[in-house]
This record gives sequence, structure tokens and C-alpha cells, in this order.
Amino acid sequence: GLVARYDQKPALKLTEELDGYLTKRGVKVCIEDTLSGIVTTNDPFVPLSEMKTDFIITIGGDGTILRAAINLPKPEPPILAINMGVRGFLTEVEPQFTFKAVEGILKGDFRIEKSTKMAVSAGKEKLPDALNDVVISTGEPSKILYAEICKNGNPILKCQADGLIIGTQTGSTGYSLSAGGPVLDQEVDAFVLTPICSLTVFHSLVFPADSTLTFKVLKPEQMLVLIDGNYRKQVSTEELIVTVTKSKNVTSFIRFETSFYDRLRNRLLFKGTE
Repeated sequence: GLVARYDQKPALKLTEELDGYLTKRGVKVCIEDTLSGIVTTNDPFVPLSEMKTDFIITIGGDGTILRAAINLPKPEPPILAINMGVRGFLTEVEPQFTFKAVEGILKGDFRIEKSTKMAVSAGKEKLPDALNDVVISTGEPSKILYAEICKNGNPILKCQADGLIIGTQTGSTGYSLSAGGPVLDQEVDAFVLTPICSLTVFHSLVFPADSTLTFKVLKPEQMLVLIDGNYRKQVSTEELIVTVTKSKNVTSFIRFETSFYDRLRNRLLFKGTE
């Protein structure tokens, strides 16, 4: 399955080239339906939610990966991520090595890296799993979020902040890091809770991934839940509670030689904006 940024010409061009290359190699290809009318192909366009394939190739940045991971049917097929973004921390391959990487997949010369996801619910409603993070806010920049945080049903603290970020190990390198949170080592199976501009003395907290975390919004009488920057849920009910647990689903990445710390050094810690 091919998933690409529809607003970037180089990504669309590479999608068409990959489509032709895979077809010549005898691989059946389907393409995300949002690219219909944008890329030229004889292969079928399929919604992400129906893309049941052996593997997915994303052509874009981290946002393209997150969009795919939140919509793909479960269990998710492994993802080979081609970097056409600015940082592309989660991606594996630069565009010039695309076809070499595909050959590696066809030969079975790769490894699978599994990333923990979070199961999220708002009240009694189940929301999509999060690969990166869940952000809870009022949805209005001028209003502060008053919330009570519990672990396994036990109150931990009450806070006042612009919002709260709950990140996975994968998500610890994203919004949470920008808000002052720590980077979690890849072998640490945990969630990190980071406040956004907290008025109370409250720094990041790290919880075991088998914890059940609940967030009860005390004020105002509304909240916005944002999952992986793609899914938004505005909630205005009597009980404003978000529950986060470890999901039974995982996102699998196709990896070759790069390690977590290779990506951290080369793409995040020392790479400037371009």
C-alpha cells in the first residue's frame, strides 16, 4: 500500500515511480484514495481504513506516518517510511535510497521495530489509539485547564495548565519534548505526562505503560482531545474524563541499519530547521 503527502510534488512523483517499480516486480499495489485524481496509476485507490496489505510505504514526514497509523485496519501492516519531511524522526529511508530499501523488503533483509500505542477513551466513548500522544486542553487559548490526574484510580495531583500531553515512548520525542519533557529510551515501556505552561509546580511524570491514567477536567465545562495531531474530539458533557491505557495494538516499522539513537542524533538533537 502506498500513502503519500498529497500537497508535495516530489512525494507524488516518487509515489508514481514506486507504483511502477513494484508492479514490474510482480507486487500488487493499492494506493490511498486521497491521491485519486492526483497520481497516475492503473492500480486501485483504497481508503486507509480498508488497506489490508503485507506492508505500507509512507512517502512524507512523521505526520504522514501518524495519519496512516491512526487509520489503518488492525492489526496494522508494517510501515516503511520514506522521509520527505523536514525532520522525519520516525522515518527510515531518505528518498535516494527508496528502491534499495524496497529491494531489501522483497529479499526479507530487514527487521521489525514495534512501537507501543495508547488506548484512549473520553467518558464511555472509545477513541482511536495513539502512537505519539494525546493532548488534552480546553480548546480555547484564553482558558486554563483545571484537571485532576489519577493513576490506577488513585489521585496523584491537581493541576492548572494550558493543557496536558500524554506521550508514548515514541511520542516522547515529539510535542512532549518541545514542552520540556524527557526522551524515553526505546527499551523503556512507559508513558510520559508533560504539562503545557503549567501554573502549578508540575514537571513531567513517567508512568509504567501498564498503568491506567485518568484525567478529570474540573474547569471549564468542556475539553478538546487531540490524538496524534490528526483526530480531534470536542467534549461538553457532565463528566469530562479521559482514560489512557496501553493498547493491545502496536505500530510496526520496517528498519534496516538505523537505530533509535542514530535517528535521535542525526534528525532531532542536532538537525536545524530547513
